[in-house]
Amino acid sequence: MTLDGLPPHRGGAEELARLLARALLAGRWQPGAAFPRELDLCAHFDVSRNQVRNALASLTATGLIERTAGRGTVVREINDWHLLDPQMSEWMVGLTHPDPQLVREIFAFRYSAEPVVARLAAQAVETQDLERLESAFQGMTRTATDPEARSLHVEYDVAFHDAIYLASHNLVWRQMGHLLRPSIIALIQGSQAQVHQFQAGLEDSLDRHGQVLEAIRHRAPEAAESAAREVLRRTAIDLGIVTDSPLQSATASPADAEG
Repeated sequence: MTLDGLPPHRGGAEELARLLARALLAGRWQPGAAFPRELDLCAHFDVSRNQVRNALASLTATGLIERTAGRGTVVREINDWHLLDPQMSEWMVGLTHPDPQLVREIFAFRYSAEPVVARLAAQAVETQDLERLESAFQGMTRTATDPEARSLHVEYDVAFHDAIYLASHNLVWRQMGHLLRPSIIALIQGSQAQVHQFQAGLEDSLDRHGQVLEAIRHRAPEAAESAAREVLRRTAIDLGIVTDSPLQSATASPADAEG
């Protein structure tokens, strides 16, 4: 199997594992496909067999590949990947074009989990949490229409979602937010090539993020959960992950919700 097009390798087994993992996460080799042989990897990257074996051991430990005597090495199904492994999270940092199936899986988890986290945040929010949310939202607003500030807009967008996880004041969710951060960054960055297709929807996106902020500010759990779900639903449509569909019932306003 060809290895053409992969970036040059400079470093040890850890760097080689990162290079190969990022290629897998980007969909270069699909689940069930044969993975390059040790000897081919040695020849292509001009490294020792011991270095290749150590790199492949890391990929095996994180569930990306499976090595079987007599069968060789194959790419495992995405369901078997250890996406919350800290090493996997590190490999995803800066990945601009993740595999589309991987993007959908990450989004599906966020769509089910993040509204619940927003509800918890509305119940547990403290002054410093609101300051983080407001700062991130203000940054998103300032950079939304400036093409030169696109990377900053991504950072503020991710910071906003970071702040929601932090505001839950739940140790497990805060740790989950930390582990998911590179995945969220990859998802947002992967959409940048399509920005021209949904630039007009940024105002709507900002409005939805603002509703989350206001619901949390007013300590309205139900409104926060509903608003967070709408943010993710809109983002999924903008990124082409799901097709457009009629809006669900309008998000309750903080003034109407229990708090």
